Amino acid sequence: MIEVEQLAKHFVHGHGKKARVVRAVDGVNWRANDGRITGLLGPNGAGKTTTLRMVAALIAPDAGRVRVDGVDVVAEPMAALARMGVLSDARGLYPRLTARENIVYYGRLHGLSGAQASARADQLAKVLEMAPLLDRRTDGFSQGEKMKTALARALVHNPPNIILDEPTNGLDVLATRALREALRRLRDDEGKCIVFSTHIMQEVERLCDHVVVISHGHTVAEGTVAELSARTGQSDFEEAFVDLAFTPTERHDAGELAGEQTT
Repeated sequence: MIEVEQLAKHFVHGHGKKARVVRAVDGVNWRANDGRITGLLGPNGAGKTTTLRMVAALIAPDAGRVRVDGVDVVAEPMAALARMGVLSDARGLYPRLTARENIVYYGRLHGLSGAQASARADQLAKVLEMAPLLDRRTDGFSQGEKMKTALARALVHNPPNIILDEPTNGLDVLATRALREALRRLRDDEGKCIVFSTHIMQEVERLCDHVVVISHGHTVAEGTVAELSARTGQSDFEEAFVDLAFTPTERHDAGELAGEQTT
């Protein structure tokens, strides 16, 4: 389980009199339970990636708290990270190493023996349907093959919680479907707590048990797809998201821009 309470983070851009404070996250609250896929949804600049980076102990919050299975991420970052597998949008594979070597290397960093890490790589290869890739160098892998390898690397220490930041970026239809099936197996067969951010409404509708909508650094709504659609009175979830995440002025301005582009 991952719990986020009143999370806040600001950044300062510029220097001196030109300095400008940007509140990237300013009061985000949500909880992701075990055995569920929780989607983090919001417009560009809403604070999703900053929030996930704080959850993953990559940056420290200015205020608020993140707990992973009851472990405070700020107070005990290593203990919290041991309970998380993190897949960011930067895959970061070592191209001269095979898929197995990439996975085993991260397993060793998490305290597994070489034999344990290699056995875990074999197990994950079956779960993610990537056995033919294991002993190939990752240089030249397709985006889908890179994604599977990076996900296996994030799961090598068998963490109960998984964080994915826009995992389908750059993937084709077949790779996206493969990832979707892998996440379902991890949820249903292993009871993992899975959190991922995305801009793709279809992914949310097909995968998510719970959805958190963030806008302008705040949590503005949460619930199931059906609950959020009912709340807005929209049968189309994309329309429901637009109603929740954008102000009337933003919706009006976007409509005018779209009208100008079609004339």
